Amino acid sequence: MRGETLATALLWAGALGCSAIGGVYFAFSAFVMTALRAIPPAAGMGAMRSINRVILRSAFMPLFFGTPLAALLLLLLGIVGLWGARSWPVMLGAVVHLAGMTGVTAAFNVPLNTRLDGAGENIARAEAKWLHYLSAWTRWNHLRTISSITASALFVVERVRSG
Repeated sequence: MRGETLATALLWAGALGCSAIGGVYFAFSAFVMTALRAIPPAAGMGAMRSINRVILRSAFMPLFFGTPLAALLLLLLGIVGLWGARSWPVMLGAVVHLAGMTGVTAAFNVPLNTRLDGAGENIARAEAKWLHYLSAWTRWNHLRTISSITASALFVVERVRSG
């Protein structure tokens, strides 16, 4: 019974965590990046740099690291057959979250943020980097948004299916 309780807790943590993260990413895709594009480039760059620094010391970080941990544990439980043949939504949700949120963040968004920090003071060069950053960062953020929400939905599907 304890294993089932842990699995249920992980499913809820995964579903809620992915939903919350997906909501944050959705806000960036839906209006934050558009707002930053609408202001002068130096101001937009400064605002995004500030966001990138502040988020590292915010309540978002336990969610950002805890949700992939829950997804990884759910994937492992699925591999060992905790849910039997019905585990496909859990395993798929975990893979989607780990690849589409965690992997994309590490491979694309974080390096873009690092390059933004080093954009320098040459305004013409910095503005060109900013325009590239806005397009690339937002494109990858759309994928993180979709991945997080999809993973959440798959975790909920499993919870509903298992009663």
